[in-house]
Amino acid sequence: MLKNIALGLLVVVFLSACHFKKKASGDATKTMDTMIVKDVHTLSNADSVQMQHLELNIKVDMDKKQISGCAVWTINNQKNARQLVLDTYDLTIDSVTVDGKSVPYTLDAKIKFLGSALRIPITAGSKSVSICYKTGSDARALQWLDAQQTHDKKHPFLYTQSESIYARSWIPCADGPGIRFTYNAHVQVPKGLMALMSALNTQEVSADGNYDFEMNLPIPAYLMALAVGDITFKSIDDRTGVYAEPGMIEKSRYEFEDVGKMVNTAEQLYGPYRWGRYDVLVLPPGFPIGGMENPRLTFCTPTVIAGDRSLVSLIAHELAHSWSGNLVTNATWDDFWLNEGFTDYFERRIIEQMLGKSYSDMLWELGYQDLVDNVKELGDKSKDTWLKLDLKGRDPDDGLTDIPYEKGSHFLKLIENTVGRDRFDRFLVKYFDEHAFKTMTTEAFLTYMDTTLLKDDSESKKTLKINAWVYGPGIPPNCPRADQERFMRVDSERIKFLNDIPAAQLNVTDWTTHEWLQFLRKMPPALSVVQMKKLDDAFMFRTTGNSEIADLWFIMAVRANYTAPYPEMEQFLSTVGRRKFLEPLYGEMMKTPHGTEMAKRLYAKYRKNYHPLAQESLDKMIMKK
Repeated sequence: MLKNIALGLLVVVFLSACHFKKKASGDATKTMDTMIVKDVHTLSNADSVQMQHLELNIKVDMDKKQISGCAVWTINNQKNARQLVLDTYDLTIDSVTVDGKSVPYTLDAKIKFLGSALRIPITAGSKSVSICYKTGSDARALQWLDAQQTHDKKHPFLYTQSESIYARSWIPCADGPGIRFTYNAHVQVPKGLMALMSALNTQEVSADGNYDFEMNLPIPAYLMALAVGDITFKSIDDRTGVYAEPGMIEKSRYEFEDVGKMVNTAEQLYGPYRWGRYDVLVLPPGFPIGGMENPRLTFCTPTVIAGDRSLVSLIAHELAHSWSGNLVTNATWDDFWLNEGFTDYFERRIIEQMLGKSYSDMLWELGYQDLVDNVKELGDKSKDTWLKLDLKGRDPDDGLTDIPYEKGSHFLKLIENTVGRDRFDRFLVKYFDEHAFKTMTTEAFLTYMDTTLLKDDSESKKTLKINAWVYGPGIPPNCPRADQERFMRVDSERIKFLNDIPAAQLNVTDWTTHEWLQFLRKMPPALSVVQMKKLDDAFMFRTTGNSEIADLWFIMAVRANYTAPYPEMEQFLSTVGRRKFLEPLYGEMMKTPHGTEMAKRLYAKYRKNYHPLAQESLDKMIMKK
């Protein structure tokens, strides 16, 4: 059976002048008119059959925890293929029709990570394919929450997380980032609940539980999104607003007061926002990541609600994806840095514009620290530290490290420093404009940069050492570092504390989250219990409402065997589902026999509160040891 399975979509990228440079075992230069790239993470044949439009008609059953309905694809069989091949994962297929006529279909055996290929016979003139189906209990994109798992604890909740290849677990589709389509949807939910999608959304609850959506701009499947629950809306300005559970709406609205200003700032930097509205949905606590850049409706974690607007750089990141990622999209997950490296860079430019250079410098330095730690963890010779990834035969989530984010953004910062900010900004505006609603490979970007930005600039090319960044491991020696002015002052206060100056006498006036993170991150590997207690008494880290600081403090407490904050740590683990926090904290516990026992007890107690993706990674860490 394996030899009959389509192993990857061929994504075709047309280049005007293609000097394709790639370093593998040595440098090779190749000139071609068309570059063909295999997406090894889709089983579909969307290279032969164009997916133009999706009409989705589904019912959400909160009791059965199941989505059922029909997906109708408008197709263009441009190469006269004899079959349409779509991605599925744990879907039950009830029926398939082509142009209104029932047809036989086959569902291949399941492949690890990728799911099962759905094969549908079509003809040269086929225009419409309808698949009626139901989701399964192993739908990796879906988190079904009982009322007790939500903030308000009154109604159940459902949300999706389709990135990277999980859309196929709730919609039969061609599930690759290089495959774009428009869609409209009719969604039926229980009366009293609101449904939202990555589309034009209502701001009021429907009386009969029926909702209609339209996305008239082409997006890839990983940006398909759905949320259903007890949700309400508050406006920020004429094109931005926030959705949340009623008990969270006021706090959320306060936290995101400046989102409208962020959109304006982003436009000033890199051109018009092309998606109409920009709204934010604050999800229940189990959301496994910080935010998801679903077009028109960013999904975000409630851990960003700190009460002082100190963590809104996360929203700047998701907003920046409206250009880098949603507008110009990585063609395959091997090119993930084109989404995330650009977005980290753009996020910090937005923050610098709004809050000043010294503030954004702190973000750059903390990001650099994360990069150093990640390279150390992966190995400084590991190919997983290249910008151009090689994820063949692996779950694309293996590429969700700090490398595409931080190595990618620091590479772009180096380019800015080398050619000058004004010149680089003009290049990026042109890049986003000329490639809007298209996909991009690493090689195509390097060619575009070579012919557009670096043309006849041999000195800049020599300085950048591009191959070392893109096709080389570790952190290149020419990696830029941010100004340390504010962190130097933080470091001096830490030294005072370690030299027995009372914590209450330290000068911490007006410190931001980032200064506190620097203060704690650079402490010795294990403080004494006495030192921990002095810090806790002075600054009440154990009861902070700031999740970034709380998670780091709990890790330090476990490391120091400082048990006083353990009740607060358990409360934190019971309500936070973000992998960024869960994995390091549980991981620290697993380093000692006593900690392992505690980790297993707490995880067994709260596992159900976490998203399937978080469960998957934590199961490997905790339950199999």
